[in-house]
Parts: sequence; C-alpha cells; structure tokens
Amino acid sequence: MTDNNETDNKKTQGTKGFSLGRSLPLIILASLIALAFYFDLHTYLSLQTVAENREALTGFVAANILVAILAFIGIYVVVVALSLPGGALMTITSGFLFGPWLGGLVAVIGATIGATIIFLIAKTSFGEPLAARAGPWLEKLRDGFRKDALSYLLFLRLVPAFPFWLVNLAPAVLGVGLGTYAIGTFVGIIPGTFAFAFVGAGLDSIIEAQQASFDACVAAQGTDGGCSFALDPGSLLTPEILLAFAALGVVALIPVAIRRIRDRKNAS
Repeated sequence: MTDNNETDNKKTQGTKGFSLGRSLPLIILASLIALAFYFDLHTYLSLQTVAENREALTGFVAANILVAILAFIGIYVVVVALSLPGGALMTITSGFLFGPWLGGLVAVIGATIGATIIFLIAKTSFGEPLAARAGPWLEKLRDGFRKDALSYLLFLRLVPAFPFWLVNLAPAVLGVGLGTYAIGTFVGIIPGTFAFAFVGAGLDSIIEAQQASFDACVAAQGTDGGCSFALDPGSLLTPEILLAFAALGVVALIPVAIRRIRDRKNAS
C-alpha cells in the first residue's frame, strides 16, 4: 500500500513539474534559438567576418580592452546559450583579439556561463520533472552518474566526441548539481579552449594569406566565380591534439575505476 502511494505521489509530482511556469524559460530559449536560425545569425560567425572587420576589431580592443572583454564574453554567452554553430570560431577569435592566455580565459568564462544557463533552464524545465516521471532505469542511471558526476563530466568535456550542446543538456536529466556542473565544465573545457586560443593568436597571418588568395580569385573570376574565404575550425584539430584530449578523458575516469575496484573488494 505504501509503495502504491509513493508511486502515485511521484507521478503527481512529475505531472505538476511540467507546468507553464517551469517551462517558460525553455519556451523563451527555444523561441530565441528559432529566431536566430531564421535570421541566419550564425552566418556572421565566420572567418570572413573577422577578416573583413579585423582593423576595426583590433582597434576597438586596443582602445577599450575592458569593455571589449565584457562585450566578447556577452556575445560568447549568447552563442553558447542559443546553441549557434560557432563556438570554436569564437574561441579562435578570442585568441586573435586578446592573445592566447587572456583570450583562452575569456573564452572559458563565456562558454561556462552560456552552458550553465542552458543547464539551469533544462534542469528546471524538464530535467527534474522528467526524472520524477521516469521509471527505475533512469533513476538507477542517475544514481550511478551522480556518484562520480565530476569525473564523468570531465570526461565528456575533455573528449571532443560529444556535441557541446548535448553535454550541456544530459547532466540536467542525470541529476548533476549546479556546483559540480559549473566546475566540471570550467575545468573540462580548458585544454580544448586554450588550444584553439593559441591557434587564434596566430590567426592574423592566416587571415592575410586567405584574404590575398580570395582577392586574387575575385579579381580573376569575379564575385560569381566560386571564390571561397573560409577556414573550418574543426580542421585545426590535428590527430595529435585529439589523441591528447582522449588521453585526458581517460585520466578523468581513473577515479571512477578506482572506486569500482574498491567497491568490489569491499563486497567480496
């Protein structure tokens, strides 16, 4: 009888959890994402945009460094919160504008804030209500993930095999706490972010070479000649860098493996 009452209470709490008040932030976020893609705002996140405004950007940063940092963090937060494809380019641009060390730090802060916003919205809108309504399989998964949440989260952040937006949402359903999520995200994205920031620090010479090639193509073939000015940030991830990230991910899981071994020894 008690089990039935607990089950009914759980279902009732889960049903109440999906309320308009809880879902409103998610609805607003989804609407903003839809508008951003409808107006193709992500198309402005390109190497060509950076190149075309290079002098204006570097001049503004030189004259207004603090304002530039705050503005860049704000833009980065929006890009991540709206899940726009351009996070890697933003990090490269941060290294280009502020240098590898400051640029890397600025990008880490912006990405962490943006990811945390998504996490909080997902957790309050559907994370906990979904868990309350789900069966024991999800609760078991949540319990297992929570025991080593920081190690698992570091692994997901360090290994570049999982989409950034997915890693922002999954912990919200798996019951990860805000503090653990923020720390795991901040620390976990540091290696990849600084790697891209160091690439961005040498972007000026790349832009000059690409711009010269693009201008020569336009002069020879015209604007309809299929001339392209683009650099795929993903191509900057060499196999060596990917291998290093994978190794860091394995290191992050070592505490989980040690815990499992100790639990088995204690059980036996």
